Amino acid sequence: MSDTPNQTAQKIAAGLEQAFAKHGFAEPNVEVLRDAAGVSLRTLYKYMPSRSDMVLAALEHRHQRYLNHMFSALPGGAGDAATGPAVFAELLRRVGQWMVEEASHGCLFHAAVAAAPTDQALQSLLQRHKAEVAGKAASAVGLPDQSAALLMIFEGVTQCWPLQGQATLRTAQALGRGLFAAELA
Repeated sequence: MSDTPNQTAQKIAAGLEQAFAKHGFAEPNVEVLRDAAGVSLRTLYKYMPSRSDMVLAALEHRHQRYLNHMFSALPGGAGDAATGPAVFAELLRRVGQWMVEEASHGCLFHAAVAAAPTDQALQSLLQRHKAEVAGKAASAVGLPDQSAALLMIFEGVTQCWPLQGQATLRTAQALGRGLFAAELA
């Protein structure tokens, strides 16, 4: 039984995501991208007619994977203030896990924008990704008015990880304790 068009597009996006994560956005040629996608060149271009389409599809796929990784099956109820610090700690643990397993060189979204700084579609995707992560985190930890502060903490971990690794999580945890203490004051 053959894949549906949606399954084929998802398979291609998953392969492209891995290729861009491994090789960056400038290095992989179309043959590398085709091989990573596991399809013929004709099929690749049928679903992703341009390199820009390939990058966007890969990042959309990564966005969904990241949201699943971060927010599925969190402890406590969404926005439960009593479990907020525990949920925050779990989110930080998951960020650390993601960095170890998926992004030890930093954020793939920022890397894509750095590779094509005038690409408005990439800029919009970066902004949407970060806003959605921040909003979901703020809701999950019960600090709905602190999405900007939480974004700064999570972005700090992501950006500092290549230099400091696990140590970034200790600093982020301390910043999170400050947020919860300020909410209680």
